Amino acid sequence: MTATFLSILLGAAPLHVGDKAPDFTLNDTDGHPVTLSRLLGQGPVILAFFPKAFTPGCTRELTSYQQRYGEVEAKGATLVAVSTDDSATQKRFKESVKAPYQLLSDPDGKIASQYGGTIPVVNLVKPLAKRVTFVIDGSGTIQQIVTGNDAVDPAAAISSCPMRKKS
Repeated sequence: MTATFLSILLGAAPLHVGDKAPDFTLNDTDGHPVTLSRLLGQGPVILAFFPKAFTPGCTRELTSYQQRYGEVEAKGATLVAVSTDDSATQKRFKESVKAPYQLLSDPDGKIASQYGGTIPVVNLVKPLAKRVTFVIDGSGTIQQIVTGNDAVDPAAAISSCPMRKKS
C-alpha cells in the first residue's frame, strides 16, 4: 500500500516539530470564525487542544493559562484553546475559568483529528480531542508539541514560544 492510501485509510499523519501547521477556521464562543492563518499574521500561536470543558484536568489546564496569560502576551503570542464541545458550552467554560483568550469549538473533531487525534468514547456521539498543545511560529511552523498530562501545565509551551518579531 502507498503512503497516500494508508493516510486516507488511517487518517492524517501525525504532526511533528518542523511541520507546517494545517490552516483551519473554527467558531469562537460568540460564533465568530477564527482562522489560524490570520492569527499567525499577528505572531506566534499557542494552540491548546483539551478533551472536555468542566472536567478537572481541563479546568486546571485552562486556569493555569489564565494565570500565566501575561507571559503569553509578553511574547506577543496568541493563545487559543480548542475542544469538541459546542460553542455554548465553551462560552460557559471560558467564563468559569475567566479566560482572557479565545476558546474554539471543533464539534465534529475534524481539526482535533488533524492535529493530535481524538479519543473515541463509546457512549458519546462525538469523539473528544486528545490533550495536546502546539507552539506555532509566525511563519506557521510547529516549534513545540506538548502532549498528555505534560500539557496540563503551560510552562513548556510558554517557554518554547518564540517572541513575535517586531516589524
